[in-house]
Amino acid sequence: MKLIMKAVDMICVSTRDGLISPIKFRMPDGAGSTVVVKIDRVLQRDEQKIAGNRMLVYKVQSLIEDIEKVYEMKYEVSTCKWYISKL
Repeated sequence: MKLIMKAVDMICVSTRDGLISPIKFRMPDGAGSTVVVKIDRVLQRDEQKIAGNRMLVYKVQSLIEDIEKVYEMKYEVSTCKWYISKL
């Protein structure tokens, strides 16, 4: 997997217990337009501390350009920002 760490616009859902699950996200592509990707499955949830910042790490699976891909999404708790980190 290639390290990217790009900020994205995310639609997510949270349960009554506070569990956050990503649904789909939007990110700019290299041509100046945006790409919308629907997350098909959340494979793994984890929590990390990177440079003192608490991050929720999601290993997810999607169909991107008719190819099934596994990649990582990160949620920075202190700033409430979503990132695509590895693709």
